[in-house]
Amino acid sequence: MSIEKLYVVGSGAMGSGIAQTAATCGLKVTMNDISRELVEKGYAKIKKSLEKSVTKGRMTEEDKDKALANLKITVALEDAADADFVIEAATENSSIKLDIFSRLDKICKPEAVLASNTSSIPITEIAAATERPEQVVGTHFFNPVPAMKLLELIVGHVTSEETFRRAEELGEILGKVTVKSIDKGGFIVNRLVDPFINEAVFMLEEGVGTAEDIDKGCQFGLNHPMGPLALGDMIGWDVMLAVMEVLYAEYGDPKYRPAPLMRRMVRAGHLGVKTGKGIYEYNK
Repeated sequence: MSIEKLYVVGSGAMGSGIAQTAATCGLKVTMNDISRELVEKGYAKIKKSLEKSVTKGRMTEEDKDKALANLKITVALEDAADADFVIEAATENSSIKLDIFSRLDKICKPEAVLASNTSSIPITEIAAATERPEQVVGTHFFNPVPAMKLLELIVGHVTSEETFRRAEELGEILGKVTVKSIDKGGFIVNRLVDPFINEAVFMLEEGVGTAEDIDKGCQFGLNHPMGPLALGDMIGWDVMLAVMEVLYAEYGDPKYRPAPLMRRMVRAGHLGVKTGKGIYEYNK
């Protein structure tokens, strides 16, 4: 069964990025969120991004119009009924994701694949909320989705080979490089990078170096495109904290203990780029 219709749950940074990429690659996409205001905000972000690509000569006006014509927005989860592939990109909260998957299972056609863009929550746990666990897979995209080439595919305990093959097919359609991970906390990339970012926050709190020096050390000493603290600001410290808490609970290893400064920033609403303040300050 070919993939022609994609339904994306969530219109934030990840959901809108996935929807934009898929619509640009020719898929018919429906993007959903819990309110009209949120989903329209996500649509406006996509339109602005496409217009910027036209201005910079990365795509034509005609290609932009085709992409927007491929994209619909909705607040009705029931509109996923005819989708071939569904990607949930809601907030990194287990109870919210389980509720979405339980509802999607009843709405979607029997052959549809249900995928989660989770960066840390076990796919097997998510799949258990459905009556089709073998058709549930992890599709972990990276931010910003249109620019980042990697798509991490996570197979749950009972994810079928056919489901994984269809997830690979989606990756090919979207022009992504895919890697396969088994369903262990953090998967491949986040199990490596999130403790690295967490340790940078510990170092900042201990006064080992300034934020600028810690980031410059990694940029010019490790050849990273950006430092770990700037990366945490871009990801969002609420997301970072949620992932570290999942890793800590999953492995029970103190090396995954979230940095206290990270907790305080989240409590203060200093989440990074999206709020205008995190480790650094930004013009909103």
